[in-house]
Amino acid sequence: MFEILMTVAFVYLVWQFLKLAFRVTWGLAKLGAVILFVLSLPSLIGCLLMAGGALLLVPVALIALAWGILKACL
Repeated sequence: MFEILMTVAFVYLVWQFLKLAFRVTWGLAKLGAVILFVLSLPSLIGCLLMAGGALLLVPVALIALAWGILKACL
């Protein structure tokens, strides 16, 4: 159940990140957020396949951090 909740949270945050990323102009903050986003998807897949549990918070935290960086720029 926890894995499903973390996957739903990840998908929601990815959607919010993409909407916000298109509104922000290119800059150092957007580059950093894109790097965090690119690192989070393989991390989510790896955690789902191998570890599960609390390690699923890592990719969700990466996306939340990227979203926070972009939100601070607006």
